[in-house]
Amino acid sequence: MSAPLYNRDILALAVATADYLPLVDARHRVSRRAPLCGSAIILDLDTDDAGRIARIGMHVEACALGQASAALLARHAPGLGLTELRAARDGIASWFAGAGDRPDWPGFDLLAPAQGYPARHGAILLPFDAAIAALEERAAAA
Repeated sequence: MSAPLYNRDILALAVATADYLPLVDARHRVSRRAPLCGSAIILDLDTDDAGRIARIGMHVEACALGQASAALLARHAPGLGLTELRAARDGIASWFAGAGDRPDWPGFDLLAPAQGYPARHGAILLPFDAAIAALEERAAAA
């Protein structure tokens, strides 16, 4: 039997986005929307001098899976740069497509049941896409 798509752990992660409130003084702010499901995120991000993520804040309007993904990103992205974040996002997308192993992003095992639900993939990738866009903006300005 497969794991349920929505469970207590997913819901606990979803509400954890409240721990990452928008950053009033963030250097980078991006908005993204997942076209298939309509999930949306406003992601605030600060970086250190080397371009690694220092702080994340966000406002997420998504299903519980999208919110859970955003919380996992916020918890584990600090210290990472654009290359690492792109690799993580690409690994998740490849796995969703059935072309790779389950990503080793911390906590991603909780999102594993969503692999069989392509309509949810955009919401799960959305926080990663927003963070990548913010880091690309930072790189372009440097």
